[in-house]
Amino acid sequence: MLKQGLFDIKENIKLNKSMYKMVLAGDASAISAPGQFVNIKLDGFFLRRPISVCDYSENDFTILYKVVGAGTEKMSEMKEGKLDILTGLGNGFDTSKSGQFPVLIGGGAGVPPMYNLAKVLKDQGKTPTVIMGFNTKDEIYYLDEFNAVCDTIVTTADGSFGTKGFVTAALENLNYTYTYSCGPEPMLKAIYDVSKTDGEFSFEERMGCGFGACMGCSCKTKYGNKRICKEGPVLCKEEIIW
Repeated sequence: MLKQGLFDIKENIKLNKSMYKMVLAGDASAISAPGQFVNIKLDGFFLRRPISVCDYSENDFTILYKVVGAGTEKMSEMKEGKLDILTGLGNGFDTSKSGQFPVLIGGGAGVPPMYNLAKVLKDQGKTPTVIMGFNTKDEIYYLDEFNAVCDTIVTTADGSFGTKGFVTAALENLNYTYTYSCGPEPMLKAIYDVSKTDGEFSFEERMGCGFGACMGCSCKTKYGNKRICKEGPVLCKEEIIW
């Protein structure tokens, strides 16, 4: 259920050299599943910025975003004010398929949606494990928050913290019943190739409108073309074509 509204900036803090946490207050009732995203309008920019939801309630939501260009740089400088935001976008993850021991894998900027997903699964009586992948120790964020919810494994490509290597290195010796993942496409493909269970993969894609009208983020699946912003960003393992 798509909604447009004005949200007050309650908090906007720096987590590391490029990641920020923003908490926005307002009617967030349209956000109904972990893995959904919002689309933020910024003055002076034509296109909205799609950003995944880290956590939410009916009255506010949290995003963790990376400064990658002029738009997100402008966001990082905001300390107060209101933002025009579309909420309730995307399909989100289906927690009914997870089994008892799901593994949640986030890489880099794909980590945030795993947080609320872990909370929801835990509230359902399940035992999630989160694998967080980064290039180096300096890029790690939100580790304490994840540790407070479930077992968490950190991998770094250079071995400066946790398990050395990519997220698949931590997946090899893990027993799990279902796979959830979000991150860059090469990481998703690697997980797809080695995972031993069914799963769901959240894809990142450039978007025009964010709600399915412009068709700019369409991709081919085994069940026909789908729009990442509308029928996605979460696709099931069985339907993905690489």
